[in-house]
Amino acid sequence: MAELVDFASEAFLRDPRAGVALLRSNGPVVATKFPIIGRVWVTTTYEAAAHVLKDSAHFTLRKEGGSLAGLPWWMPKFIAAVANNMLTMDEPDHTRLREIVDEAFRRRAVLDMELHIRAIADRLADELFAAGSPADLVQRYARMLPLAVICELLGLPPADRPKFIAWANSIANLTSAFGLVQLIGGLFKMRRYLQGRLQLAREEGGEGLIAELVRVEKEGGRISPDEMVSMVFLLLGAGSETTTHLISGSVFELLKDPDRRDWLAADWSRAGLAVEEFLRFVSPVQFSKPRYVRQDVDLEGVKLKKGDRVMAMIVAANLDSDANECPERLDLERRPNRHLSFGTGIHFCLGHQLARIEGICALQALFTRWPGLRLAVEPSHIHWRRRPGIRMIAELPVVADA
Repeated sequence: MAELVDFASEAFLRDPRAGVALLRSNGPVVATKFPIIGRVWVTTTYEAAAHVLKDSAHFTLRKEGGSLAGLPWWMPKFIAAVANNMLTMDEPDHTRLREIVDEAFRRRAVLDMELHIRAIADRLADELFAAGSPADLVQRYARMLPLAVICELLGLPPADRPKFIAWANSIANLTSAFGLVQLIGGLFKMRRYLQGRLQLAREEGGEGLIAELVRVEKEGGRISPDEMVSMVFLLLGAGSETTTHLISGSVFELLKDPDRRDWLAADWSRAGLAVEEFLRFVSPVQFSKPRYVRQDVDLEGVKLKKGDRVMAMIVAANLDSDANECPERLDLERRPNRHLSFGTGIHFCLGHQLARIEGICALQALFTRWPGLRLAVEPSHIHWRRRPGIRMIAELPVVADA
């Protein structure tokens, strides 16, 4: 086993294509090391990644005893409790929890929110330069839009959003085991805050998904108190963090090439196609969570043994020429577009419709309000946070022509 690629390096995060090609040249499944996780197999093709994500008989998120594949033994118990959510569960617990919140994320429910999401995006676009120019588009816009939407969906008060922004920034700074230790205190405070919001909903009721979780709890106990905290924690994080980096990565690609920006701005009915291609090309989520190999298995011609761990490499799947023609090229009119940015199988992203609509609204509101938006620095001066598994621009300073 060799550490062929540094998944937390600036070079890989800036442009994963060379690293993916090197890994793929060693086979469809490669043994390597991943930060914090340790020794693990990673897939390098679309088919291998889809196989791992769909085959829940051979590849599971937990050992037979229930321990998580990606959670170090030294992790504090309350962190393990927070991680005990539907994203890290196998059947039947996964379906039990997902059904509780599924209705809120169905296509009709999300489409009903579109006008409101666009209004939030318009307001944030208006305020982009309120604190001066240049403005950091990540913090002033890309982070604020999905955070505002998920907070409203959950029923969390606007006054508390600075807490969530601070929490989201601490998550973004998680780049090593040492960073994880530093983060623990903040996670403890956030867990205590969410417990308080759930208790308030038990006593006073309210609107949003938190109130809905309390109603489900009272009606039949299909969800435990710890699972409720973990559910809110998951929705708050997953419902904002990855969409933040989809938006900032998409804007960066458009600002690097004004012709693409002008093509999109000329007809916003194209935005759905464009966002689908940004999902593939930007690949904000680069890896799945680790899975345990439950029994010896042949994965695309590679022998994996019981007890091994494997991660589906989403970014490699999205750059596989067997899935998409000329995958190294950003093509905003790409059809069909076979990407795995929302995963596949039972853990297919619950919020995929919401993320798509937020991406469309974010781009349209931004470039309608600021048609002359441009980078304040050269593209080569933009840096990525050294966070393995998530592709996130650290800062995106922008200015606007008068």
